[in-house]
Amino acid sequence: MKKSNPIALLPIGVFLVLYLGLGILFEYILKIEMGFYNIPIVIAFLAAILIACLQNRKVPFEEKLDIMAKGLSDKNIITMLLIFLEAGTFVGVVGRSSAESVAYFMLSLIPAEFAVAVLFVAACFVSTAMGTSVGTITLLTPIAVAVSNASGFPMPLCIASVMGGSMFGDNLSFISDTTIAACNGQGCQMRDKFRENFKIAMPAAVTTLILILMLSFRTTQTGSVSQEYQLLQILPYVLVLIGGIIGINVFVVLLIGIVSGSVIMLATGTIGLTDLLSGMGSGASGMFETCMVAVLVAVMCALIREYGGFQTLLSLIRRTFQGQKGGQLGMGLLVCAMNIATANNTVAIVMANPIAKEMATEYRITPRKSASLLDTFSCIVQGILPYGAQMLVAITAAQELGVTVSAFDIIPNLFYPYLLLISSLVFIYLIPARKEK
Repeated sequence: MKKSNPIALLPIGVFLVLYLGLGILFEYILKIEMGFYNIPIVIAFLAAILIACLQNRKVPFEEKLDIMAKGLSDKNIITMLLIFLEAGTFVGVVGRSSAESVAYFMLSLIPAEFAVAVLFVAACFVSTAMGTSVGTITLLTPIAVAVSNASGFPMPLCIASVMGGSMFGDNLSFISDTTIAACNGQGCQMRDKFRENFKIAMPAAVTTLILILMLSFRTTQTGSVSQEYQLLQILPYVLVLIGGIIGINVFVVLLIGIVSGSVIMLATGTIGLTDLLSGMGSGASGMFETCMVAVLVAVMCALIREYGGFQTLLSLIRRTFQGQKGGQLGMGLLVCAMNIATANNTVAIVMANPIAKEMATEYRITPRKSASLLDTFSCIVQGILPYGAQMLVAITAAQELGVTVSAFDIIPNLFYPYLLLISSLVFIYLIPARKEK
């Protein structure tokens, strides 16, 4: 056991001051569009690691390099990086048209008065298949705007329905970067984490759908949205989803998705070979920053752990939260705090992972439960942050179509994140934990 040392947490404080402080400056004082996302997060982590290296002069720099190298030697880190890159390649292959096909196919089947409910369900499916909430919002927000203009449903409700469904998939998808980070950080199978999450997320999603339908029944809508779609392009998503649920190795599942997606895109003439290869490269390179963040956090946390910083946090949590249920809530609040500070749920999970791992041991929380808690609570916060990427992308996409809507118009209509919080608390405090074999 390392000796408790509060000063060892200084690198985390430096990172938060740089990232959160500059984010607030850029976004709200200088009024820079997407201000939080103009800050190089890698540089902020490098500054934090520099502070960590300058601490504890009793440890020679060469030994600190050894400590950092050991932090990267965990096979879960390597697994996480490879899955990130393969997931990015898959999304690069199937592209935008496949996700749009899902939405337009569903809208063609359902009467206009249920269009908002269709938006929510389509966003749930697309985000679960694609593994990205931001990508889903980017694709479906223009459709939400078209639904609102054609049917008369309130614009904030349509956009919020897309955002809520997107967070559902972000939480559950087998190829979501949050799922990859949580599962590999806590050492559990994705299938096990999915089953744990599904019990929490599905009641929230069903209740959200019921609320949307109740609002729909109170209105009379007549318009419709129609667009051509390629139903065959949905197949790679379905294969990935089914493969993950039945427990096929995630590398194999993603390879199946990449191969099937490539064959379908080439056979239907949707894309040429050179563009397909370019899409693969773009998809993989889109994950580079996420991969680098995972590496830098592992390095930084290795030094903090060695200096006794984690013992300080665990001692504080132990005094504040009592019992296994209290430990679960503490783990959820830990990742919430990281998420509020970074406005990025993947980064929040990566930062919280090593501390949560030790908390799980301390409070006898299973890896599947701890991975589920980290992913679920981070999605709750990320789904309602006024300065989160999801909210900013939705507002920007609407503005590009000539629609002015603010975060505070959308937030009251975000039923799913609020219901997900209620469902999470119910499962922590009221539902008995299943005994592990």
